Amino acid sequence: MDCFAFSKKFTKFAFKSYKKEKMKDLNRLKVVLAEKKRTNKWLAEQLGKNVTTSKWCTNSSQSDLQTLDKIAELLECDTRVLITSKYATEL
Repeated sequence: MDCFAFSKKFTKFAFKSYKKEKMKDLNRLKVVLAEKKRTNKWLAEQLGKNVTTSKWCTNSSQSDLQTLDKIAELLECDTRVLITSKYATEL
C-alpha cells in the first residue's frame, strides 16, 4: 500500500471514529429507556414499529421529529433529554 492510500484510509477511519464519538452525545434514547426501566421492544410495541427502534438506540439511524416527540411523551420526559446529555437532569 502506498503512502497516499494509507493516508486516505487513516483519514477515513479517524473521521468515522470522531463522528461515532460525537454521535454518542447526541442520542440518549438507550440511556433514557434504561433509566425508565423500559426496553426498545416495549417502545416498538408502543409506536407500532418493529426493529427500527434498535437502530435508533444504536445510532445507526434516527427517528423523525414527530416520532421523537411521541417517544418523549411515552417516556414522560422532555424531548431535549433524548437528544443530548445537557438536559439529562430534567428526567
